[in-house]
Amino acid sequence: MRLGGGEKRLEAQRSKGKLTVWERIEYFFDEETFEEVGGFIEHRCSNFGLDKSKAAGDGVVTGFGLVNGQLVYMAAQDFTVLGGSLGEMHGRKIANIMDMAIANGAPMVTLNDSGGARIQEGIGALCGYGEIFFRNTKASGVIPQISVIMGPCAGGAVYSPGITDFVAMVDDTSYMFITGPDVIKTVTGEEVTKDTLGGGDVHLKKSGVATYVGADDESTLDWVKVLLSYIPANNDAYPDRTPSKEPQLDAKELESFVPSNPNKAYDILGVIDRLVDTGSFFELQDKFAANIVIGFARIDGISVGIVANNPKHLAGCMDVDASDKAARFVRFCDAFNIPLVTLVDVPGFLPGTDQEYNGIIRHGAKLLYAYSEATVPKLTVIMRKSYGGAYICMCSKHLGADMVVAWPGSEIAVMGPKGAVNVIFRKDIAEAEDKNLRAKELETEYSEKFANPQMAASLGYIDNVIEPAETRGTLIRYLKSHLGKEQITPRRKHGNIPL
Repeated sequence: MRLGGGEKRLEAQRSKGKLTVWERIEYFFDEETFEEVGGFIEHRCSNFGLDKSKAAGDGVVTGFGLVNGQLVYMAAQDFTVLGGSLGEMHGRKIANIMDMAIANGAPMVTLNDSGGARIQEGIGALCGYGEIFFRNTKASGVIPQISVIMGPCAGGAVYSPGITDFVAMVDDTSYMFITGPDVIKTVTGEEVTKDTLGGGDVHLKKSGVATYVGADDESTLDWVKVLLSYIPANNDAYPDRTPSKEPQLDAKELESFVPSNPNKAYDILGVIDRLVDTGSFFELQDKFAANIVIGFARIDGISVGIVANNPKHLAGCMDVDASDKAARFVRFCDAFNIPLVTLVDVPGFLPGTDQEYNGIIRHGAKLLYAYSEATVPKLTVIMRKSYGGAYICMCSKHLGADMVVAWPGSEIAVMGPKGAVNVIFRKDIAEAEDKNLRAKELETEYSEKFANPQMAASLGYIDNVIEPAETRGTLIRYLKSHLGKEQITPRRKHGNIPL
């Protein structure tokens, strides 16, 4: 059964720089722990001579095993058998293993390498996809779901990865799209290659569909193994705690690392590395919407989700893509009992007709909704500035944050000094002899009033004002005190997040 479509096709697979399906399985799972399920199943279609092309397993290997000692279920498509195409029995096998994963509360990993729907089977193939999509939805928020695109994934096949929590791709050998280059050329006249239409680089940087793109099969599967170490098996479990590792970078450097000038850029990754356990930050979607950073980390051995504005890109402004990126991550963490740590340095939402036309109202509301809905421990650090609606949406007290602390000198206001002065003191500036000088004076006055968190603290919207060097210790104390948090929410079927 491990010969798939035969030695010739296996060699053709290897010649493309790809592992065979069994090589992938053996590389991924702990040695001799994988148990195949449904290995003898064959399709039952006789249309267009398909009865002469049968193979045990019907082009997909399903089963379960251990990954670093953790139970994981898998469906791995075999491109050497009928191009990995999905028919009735192929789809039924995947649906069956998904049912087992849900019933037993373990992560589901799917290795996609398929030419798409098996056209000869007609509605049988469509039925197979539908059964998978239904289970993807049923499993969402119950068990982690990870899709690994290791070859072609086109047409209806892309919707399963689209529902799952994380999508990894392999550079140069994988692609995803709804309609292929030939159809696009016929309909629009546009000429495009598979790679420029749906390759890993496209989905990592432009569409945001991919969470990660690996250099080859092995490095991509290694990434999935690391990802699994940060997350629990299901929504009733908690991530494993590991021994604490003090950061190698000195937290006392935070004050000098973050410029006091609120308009000066810096890389938020330098802050994160000074707060989390050494080497523990596991960034996701690093090439998409870089103005916000998301990822898993450990603080005192506790697995947390990090959401942080990055002033290095677009001054850290929130926009359509950043809102989507952060909101989906927040909801994953909330579903799987992973505390959220939010690092705030945001001048507001990105202005412009492009953002308005693309629905910044709707997309920004997703992040407001996600944080408001989340019941896991929510800890927020305001580092330098937090203006307008972006202040609210970055896990403020008003959205249920359990802890909000601010650094001295941080600014919390409706808008930045320049914009505020132009609104409040427009007449005063217009009547001044030296308009520029008067505007500067008023900006200084405004900054002095709001360039400290005392007003917000006096109203109870900030729990404490701390020195930057105290941030890690403060986070650890609050994390430990909130790990047992329980929050009763109103009874409802589900909310209606603005999609």
